[in-house]
Amino acid sequence: MPRIVLHTSIAAPIERCFDLARSIDLHMASTDWSGERAVAGVTSGLIGPGQEVTWRGRHFGFTLTHTSRITAYERPRYFQDCMLRGRFRRFCHDHHFETRGDGTLMRDEMEFEAPFWLAGKLLECVVLEHHMRTLLERRNRCIREAAESGDWQRYLRS
Repeated sequence: MPRIVLHTSIAAPIERCFDLARSIDLHMASTDWSGERAVAGVTSGLIGPGQEVTWRGRHFGFTLTHTSRITAYERPRYFQDCMLRGRFRRFCHDHHFETRGDGTLMRDEMEFEAPFWLAGKLLECVVLEHHMRTLLERRNRCIREAAESGDWQRYLRS
């Protein structure tokens, strides 16, 4: 089962980074290339403990739907989202945040398992791990850019 770990340093306060990582609107902006949209559950603003979101977007030429729930939540240091329904056999994403000097270290740990048993294992190794890493790197870049500029305010409106 693939496990992706990414570390992203952000020159912004931990609370801002934590909340941007929960922003449905920022997530959609970071995946605009796939047309990914929140279509059920929390569809805008910030997602919180116990809440669900259903995403629909185009990946690998297919329209896919994925429903996740926030299964753990300790603001501003940690939250976890896990798949309830979707194409993966298993999918969990842990979001960790630590204050580092005047900024924040954001650590993502994502584990997933493809469907289709043996064919799924091949898919994980050949295509899926790279795709998921690229998607996560792009998302983290958007979080960092928003957090370090005045752009964060459009995602964290009161």
